[in-house]
Amino acid sequence: MSKTLTRADLTESVYRNIGLSRNESSDLVESVLEEICTCLEAGEEVKLSSFGTFSVQSKRQRVGRNPKTGVEAVITPRRVLSFRPSHMLKDRVDNA
Repeated sequence: MSKTLTRADLTESVYRNIGLSRNESSDLVESVLEEICTCLEAGEEVKLSSFGTFSVQSKRQRVGRNPKTGVEAVITPRRVLSFRPSHMLKDRVDNA
């Protein structure tokens, strides 16, 4: 069974590895995540070195089909979040 990495886990890791207090660690994690969200909301790319790139893609309106019934339906325009992992991250996952 896989474990989910949570904000609390990130905060604890910062606390143990950096030496900030728990409150400072929590504030740091929240600040970083808030900055990432703000940039993505503005349509900017977020590149994290040796990790990957988050970007927002705009999808146009199109006609789709319900796979169960075959009935066509209009899919409204929307923005979707995509992630492209770096080669270093791919190599680490592949060799784990």
